[in-house]
Amino acid sequence: MFIHYTPSLTWRNAARFSICALLIATVGVLSATAGQNIYVSKLGDNSDGSSWSKAFRTVQAALNAVPDDKGGHRIIVRPDTYMEANLFPAQRGAAGAYNQLIGDTDGSLGSGTSGWVILDSGDAEKGFKSYDWWGTIRAYKRGWSKEHKAETFSSIGWDRWKFKNLYATGGDAGLFFDLVDTAEPFTVVVEDCVSIGRAFGGGAANILSRPDEPCVFRRCKLWCLDWWGDAAGAYVRAEHPEMPAYPDFVFEDCTLTGPDNALQAGNPGFAGFTRVKLKNCQLIALNFSQPQGKPGSGVIHSTIEGRFLHVDIEDSTLMGCKIFGAGKGDVSFTTTGDVKAYVQFNQDVPKGMHRLGHWPADVFQTILPTAPPTNRHALKVERPESREVCEVAPVVWKNRLTLMKCLRPASGGTKADYTLSLEDVETGRELVRFAEGYSLASAIVHKGTIYVFAARFESGDWNDVTMFKSKDLKHWEQKVVVKQEGEHLFNSSVCATPNGFVMAYESNDQKYTPFTIKFATSSDLENWSKLPETVFGADRYAACPCIRFVKGNYYLLYLEHRTPRWVFETYLARSKDLKSWQLSPANPILTPGLNDGVNASDPDILEFKGKTYLYYTVGDQRTWSKLRRSVADVPLSKFFDGYFSGLNIAKQSPTAVK
Repeated sequence: MFIHYTPSLTWRNAARFSICALLIATVGVLSATAGQNIYVSKLGDNSDGSSWSKAFRTVQAALNAVPDDKGGHRIIVRPDTYMEANLFPAQRGAAGAYNQLIGDTDGSLGSGTSGWVILDSGDAEKGFKSYDWWGTIRAYKRGWSKEHKAETFSSIGWDRWKFKNLYATGGDAGLFFDLVDTAEPFTVVVEDCVSIGRAFGGGAANILSRPDEPCVFRRCKLWCLDWWGDAAGAYVRAEHPEMPAYPDFVFEDCTLTGPDNALQAGNPGFAGFTRVKLKNCQLIALNFSQPQGKPGSGVIHSTIEGRFLHVDIEDSTLMGCKIFGAGKGDVSFTTTGDVKAYVQFNQDVPKGMHRLGHWPADVFQTILPTAPPTNRHALKVERPESREVCEVAPVVWKNRLTLMKCLRPASGGTKADYTLSLEDVETGRELVRFAEGYSLASAIVHKGTIYVFAARFESGDWNDVTMFKSKDLKHWEQKVVVKQEGEHLFNSSVCATPNGFVMAYESNDQKYTPFTIKFATSSDLENWSKLPETVFGADRYAACPCIRFVKGNYYLLYLEHRTPRWVFETYLARSKDLKSWQLSPANPILTPGLNDGVNASDPDILEFKGKTYLYYTVGDQRTWSKLRRSVADVPLSKFFDGYFSGLNIAKQSPTAVK
């Protein structure tokens, strides 16, 4: 063990430091006092947050609903992306009863799904919002610039809160807390989080720590994206008149990463002392410039004077151009256990650190966030399709799996550019091409006859629902079966029920939020009656319906566009009467993956030989699309039921095709 003493570290203080370490180990479980659970989910009804079904749809709404300052309250957030910035709670936590903001990343708290809980403070249309005093956590300084005219606001309201399983990004700072003008006692605990900011990945500023309650970051990935000015993976600043014997900040099992500094303390105009404990951490400063270039200012940097920062380092590795830097003077530190340094070859390594001569690949790998847990995948991509086709419909024709394809341009074109075809899936042989001028089609086979329902492309828009039918694929009959009324009609889908047939069709009826799904019924697939009082998605974007009836329930696959993100995902709902619908807690069941554009849309589903085949499209919603197919080794009834009764059929992210 190598220990470099500073005047403030006496044997008496060292004993106090050891006692503090025991308290640090327990600070994460201080929220034992029973409080109120408040739920956040975009699938909730946004009423009172008392359950998943009544969940608030924004994190800020839940923070506003924290009822009192007694502590012990939990806000539980369903995996999703929440485009929210400058969050602040209505109440602080309490001693021995921290409030908590928790992401249900593994579904163990009842959200019904798994994945990241992303708090994105960026601009939903323009991207990363690197602007002073704009980030995940609200803090603001009036007069900071000519544009900063609002009242000064402190992050003190987050005192004695615990954060867990969150992914914060998109702005100037991630999970970073600034008390701005007034230094006060302040503690937060952050666990198992990814926190990214232009200036600061995480940390806190202008605080007075409590001897037995330091600010703790545990098992976190903290990223800074800028090398200029005050910028570091973690930025810290306490305002003690002298160096304390206990840590203000504890980082345990964390990776701190920045272009120039992994850890930084201090700021012009402030002269407070800060103490930091690093245990089992990896600190990585990416600047390895040559001395004659623009060398890094230190993996650990004290902006004003080195004496204002003390760091106790235990079992950690530091990578960067050089280890320490300061405006003037030296940073004081101690080392305990296995402390290693990897630096530019011209630089010295501080005493007490083992110099690495080889690139520490295992350390560098820790930069990556740990992937969130996922459920067992019953869906698997069996044979991705890469052809430029959008809408398709699988049917069983003459005991063979057959695909009806809509052949059309992404936009524009003439009548001759729009047609339908049937193709044998196994051989790829085209069986027939028909219905010139039609697309957005679906199909069903009944008593040896194939029925196809399609929209007519005319005058640059989509019109009516027309039925085509044939027994031999040579002779076709057609008939308009659903006429539009002050609207345009788009995709449609038909299923058989014990009492006949039901059609779901997409409309841009201006009485509702475009797009909306309407319904019609028929006894013979040729004569249809609209259900004018039955509408799905009247208050939001709901498009591309695919309807099925299985064991007493209607199941509706459809496309959602959850603003403000420009992303289109496939959701699943079920109903017994076409009026009252229940959304699957696992939604979205299809979401675009890497290099898949912005949509996973136009689903169509079929059971064939005991397996479920799900076709869908990825693309940019405007100029290109690619077809995908996923197969679940279960019949259709178990496939659908699994999204409602916990069989862990997880959402499938489409696989890219190169």
